[in-house]
Amino acid sequence: MSWEILNLVFPLLDDVDLASCMAVSRQWRDAARDDYFWKCLCAKRWPSTYKTSNFPTGTYYKLYQNSYKCPQRRSLLSPRLSFDDLEFFIDIWSEGRLVFSKVVPGEVLQDGIKNPTPRTVNVLSYLLEAPGFKMTLAVEPGFSIPMCDTISVSVIVGYKDSSKVAQIVNKSIFDYVDQTSCRVFYYDYLDFPHLYPLVSGIRVCISFLFLGNGNGGVADVSGIVMDFSDVAHTKEEVLCLLDLLDWK
Repeated sequence: MSWEILNLVFPLLDDVDLASCMAVSRQWRDAARDDYFWKCLCAKRWPSTYKTSNFPTGTYYKLYQNSYKCPQRRSLLSPRLSFDDLEFFIDIWSEGRLVFSKVVPGEVLQDGIKNPTPRTVNVLSYLLEAPGFKMTLAVEPGFSIPMCDTISVSVIVGYKDSSKVAQIVNKSIFDYVDQTSCRVFYYDYLDFPHLYPLVSGIRVCISFLFLGNGNGGVADVSGIVMDFSDVAHTKEEVLCLLDLLDWK
């Protein structure tokens, strides 16, 4: 491929593609290292760098190479908590009437719904294959709720054989229904003690998995899901996050 064509194509590429082109051949490497291309990329990422070329690195290519770092996930320390040590108190109301109340061992939520029944398999199939760690609970037998009702939920987590508990959500009201995925969602923000002033704005998502029963907007709840997908994507990350809650 001629230099003229390369010089027309390379300015249209992003940083990853341009760097990949440098590995194709010596000709492409030399063409892709033209500082003009990297000056354009620097101007997009850091507009102020376009105003000067007096960098300690000498070239825009070196500036981009030294300043841009690919995000890497840092490994966490081993969490102090274990799901075997925890139990979750889940209460659900419909129009102020208690419709579900259960103490769920942590290991049950950790394992999720491994063997869904025929009643729940269609609704849960996409969820079980989705990435990320989600705490799931099969509701068997299920309970029915009119979709027009005001539905609220409370979740408290406690240490087994201890008086310590932490609130996850407190009578939070569901306000979003996704008929396509057969889920009712609620997002709430976690409370953290003053010990961690920089930890804030972290949400918990609690959702119901339901099956329509064809009875005028009434949903048969078949499962409950809880996750912290904004910041916690593995079991270890969820445990570290729970450890930061306001335990009392």
